[in-house]
Amino acid sequence: MSERFQVVSDPRPEDVVWPEMVWPVPENTVLTGKFVELTATDPERDADELFRALDHARVWAHVPGRPGDAGEFAETLRQRAALADWQVWTVRTRQEIGGNPPGAIVGVSAYLDARPRDAAMEIGFTVYTPSAWGGTVNPETKLLLLEYAFESLNVGRVQLKTDVRNHRSQQAIARLGAKYEGALRRQFRRADGTVRDSVLFSITAEDWPVVREGLTNRLGQSAK
Repeated sequence: MSERFQVVSDPRPEDVVWPEMVWPVPENTVLTGKFVELTATDPERDADELFRALDHARVWAHVPGRPGDAGEFAETLRQRAALADWQVWTVRTRQEIGGNPPGAIVGVSAYLDARPRDAAMEIGFTVYTPSAWGGTVNPETKLLLLEYAFESLNVGRVQLKTDVRNHRSQQAIARLGAKYEGALRRQFRRADGTVRDSVLFSITAEDWPVVREGLTNRLGQSAK
């Protein structure tokens, strides 16, 4: 006989009504940091440079949908942009990073599964050129996206997930300060036909001040 389940207590027993989430993201929104700048992805303008930056097997090893050419990637971006619950962002450098000059496109990230009624969303579809890995690009991109989500869009929960086989991504998400919530078992099919488990993390509005401080300090150390 299995053991009796240990019930979970409500962490907010005296919760208050949460303000309404702002969605969609207002047009022409630009998120600007010290190292990178994020603009809404324009498939016609950005697809060629994005494809060149991301056309590496390592980039797509754990991300489904590697495009065969720039035209195919532009179509994927158009499809994502047409979804009511998505906002795709192009990531550009503001200074030389990893051999990429200022103004270079180094990757893409997105808000997805935005649920205004629940004041919740996911950050995903994040891929960068390998020369931008392990530096300031990802932490500042996530800082900008999280800051805008919690402080401008009134989001209460942001989740992030990755392939159980993608150990580098799991470590990167954990380093943001996101909390591990578990694994979504056999969640969806990979490009090779196998079925992946997804490792799930989240950051809530209650977590955000500590996460923001950690990321800000981390980027401050990187700038020295």
